[in-house]
This record gives sequence, C-alpha cells and structure tokens, in this order.
Amino acid sequence: MRPVNRSAILAIIMISYMMIVLDTSVVIAGLPKIHAELGFTDAGLSWVSNAYTLVFGGFLLLGARAGDILGRRRLFIVGLAVFVVSSLLIGIATTPVMLIGARAVQGFGSAILAPSTLALLQTNFPAGPERTRAVAYYASAAGISASIGLVLGGFLADWLSWRVGFFINVPIGIGLIVAALRNIDETELHTGVFDLAGAVTSTLGMTALVFGIVHSAATGWLDLSTVLPVLFGVVLLAIFVLTEWRAKQPIMPLRLFASRERSGAYVVRMLFLGANVGFFFFSTQFMQGVLGYSPARTGMAFLPAMIVNFLAALAAPRMIARFGGRNVMLGSMLIGFLGLACLANVSVETRYLTGLAIPMLLIGLGQGGTLGPLTSSGIANVAPKDAGAASGLVNAAHQLGMSLGLGVQIAVSVLGADTLAGKVLLTHRIGNAMACAATMVVVALLVAAATAGKKTADTRTS
Repeated sequence: MRPVNRSAILAIIMISYMMIVLDTSVVIAGLPKIHAELGFTDAGLSWVSNAYTLVFGGFLLLGARAGDILGRRRLFIVGLAVFVVSSLLIGIATTPVMLIGARAVQGFGSAILAPSTLALLQTNFPAGPERTRAVAYYASAAGISASIGLVLGGFLADWLSWRVGFFINVPIGIGLIVAALRNIDETELHTGVFDLAGAVTSTLGMTALVFGIVHSAATGWLDLSTVLPVLFGVVLLAIFVLTEWRAKQPIMPLRLFASRERSGAYVVRMLFLGANVGFFFFSTQFMQGVLGYSPARTGMAFLPAMIVNFLAALAAPRMIARFGGRNVMLGSMLIGFLGLACLANVSVETRYLTGLAIPMLLIGLGQGGTLGPLTSSGIANVAPKDAGAASGLVNAAHQLGMSLGLGVQIAVSVLGADTLAGKVLLTHRIGNAMACAATMVVVALLVAAATAGKKTADTRTS
C-alpha cells in the first residue's frame, strides 16, 4: 500500500471544494453580462442560480450515501468529471435554455462532489489535532472562495468574459482527477441493498423544499406557488424520515442525530450560513446600487473580509488547542454578529471605509473562526461507515441554510418600504436584511451554547 501524502490529499480536497464555491460567486458577478449577451428575461435570469441550487440541494443526501456504498474516491472523481463537462457546456452556451440546463447538470456534479470531499478528509485524517487543522482549512475555503469568486468574477466580467470563469474549471478539474488517482486510495466499500425509497423521497423532498424557498424571493412566502412546494417538500421529507426509521441500510442513518452536538451543529450551520449569505448578496447591491462601484471594484472591496477570514482560519487550530473548539466558535460567532449589526445601520451617507470595511473585518473574523469547529461538531464521533452520510448532512444544512436564509432576508427586507424609492429604498432593504441576519446569528449562538461539546473540537476518537 502506498504511503499516505496527507498534504497532497488536503490540497486536492480544498481546491475541489473551493472550485464549487468559486463558481457560485463568479456567476453572481457575471449575471448582468449573461443577461445582456444571451437575452435572458429578468425572471429567467434567476434560474441561472436557481437551477444549480435546486439540483445541488436535491441530490446531496443521495450523493453522500452513494459514496459510502460505491466508494468515496470513485464518487469524488465522478463528481469532478460531471462538474468539468458541465462547466465546459456553460462556457459555450449560446441560449438561455442551454445555460440553465448545463447549470442543473453542474449542480448534480456538485451534489456528488461536495460530500465526498469532507468524507475523504474525515477518513484520511485521524481524529485529533491533525484533523482539527485540516477541517479548519477546509471550512475556511467556503468564505474565502466566496470572496475570491466575487473578485475574480468581477474582473473577468469587466475585462474578458463571464465564460472564462467556467472554462478555467476544465484544466483544473482534469488535473484534480489525475492527482486524486495518484494520491487518494479508495475507501472501504459497504455492500448491501440500496435504499431506493429513501433516495427518491429525500431527493424529491429536498428539491421541492429548495424550490419553494428560492421561489419565495420572487413571489413572497404567502403565494400559492411558494406554499405548495414547501408543504410538498415537508411532507416528502417526513415520509423520508419514516422510511429511514424502517430501512435496514438507510441513506441517512437516523443514528447520526443521536448526538446532541451533531444535531445542534446542523441547526447552527443553517442559521449561521443563512445569515452570512445575505452579507454577500446585499453588500454587493449596496456597493453597486448606492456607491456606484463597478463589478470589479465591488469584488475588490470584499478583500478585507477575505484576508481576515483566511488569517482567522489559519489561527483557529492553535486557538482551539488553547481555548477549546466550543469557546472559539461562540466567540467568533459573537464577533460576526457585531459586524452584521453594524451593517444594519447603513444609509445613503454610508461610505466604504467607515461603514463597510470595519463590519467586513468583523464578519470575516467571525466566519474564519466559526466554520472550522462547527464543521468538526457536525462530524464528531461518526463511525467510518457513516462518514459520507454525515458529510452529506453537513452540506445539506449548508445549502438549505443559504437558500432559506436568503429567502427570509429578502422577504424581511421590504418591510416598511412602501413609500420609499431609489437609493433610500435600497439602503432600507439592506438595513432590514442585515438586522434579520444578525438576529439569525443570535439564535445560532443560543443553540450552539446549549449543544456544542465542551471538549476541544475533533480531539475525540471516531
């Protein structure tokens, strides 16, 4: 058996995960150019993001459990291959239908790839300080990549083409597949009957729920076209839970929820990521709609948050070793709350250096210190055979949290705005949304305080 090169494995996993997150923010930065070049309608443009989100969220649990049964390296490579091919199709798309279809396929690739990355990290790094450090770096990739994507996407959209951001994925993805074949061993296969009923109900239920959530941004929460998919999704997911309770080899073992710490971590992740996705979404609108920034300058403006996020993630393992994962997580979330609370007070007079840069530093510090121990809590003490399923739950909480959080913030943003217009209306909406985001972090703090383990994150054996 070849020697394990954990540095190479960590690099492969992180670059793969960063590629997924980067694409999401690159798309956000390029939407105006995509709108103009391919002739999208205003309503149709939202499906460039929604098609990806729907399929990604819908197939996450299925993709995660498939890795446990069929082999995590095999599913990792399949996910990368689908992601690479779909990226090429997006780059050469000539019609809205072609682009949206390719984005849906890309979401399917991400649903296979994302849980495989965290599962491979868990199985290749033993529990203890080494895994704590690896998980901290992995978790920081989300926040850092979102900022890099906005910078990169803005520059590409302004100076070259939005298509370049997707073409870049092709050589990187191919290189990652070759590197994975050379450096990552296949995990133990778990034979048995595949949980088909669980796969169908979880996929349809997650898809319906995510559809209702993202659709609420356009129609509101009380519209029938929002309410029916959400109810349908909730009913299907309830059936899914009953199915898993009876299944001999469930796609989502309910024993994963036996741990108070893990269950709390999934809830906290939904709330925390839901709050922070609004920061990127609404801050981008403020800088372009109120301050008049170009896409490239808007992306550069997120650098303070990105740099502090990265530094906090690097320091997190040492801080966890000294103060404990629980204390680092709670302290970081409190710092992030302060940043969001500051942004809740924006106005048309707010300027970047005084009103945005400082809150961004606080938010970046909060993200960098929170996500590592939070991810560790989500996979704490999980048996190796359930590593993929636990990773799928972490990613599902991540994805659902962002969809639900943004939907709620968009709904809250319009409260009390009936008589407003122009920049005043925009700043009012942003202030409402950030106040909502700050409230979500407060709830997340309370849940984390009640459920997070007192021991240093990931020093326990699994």
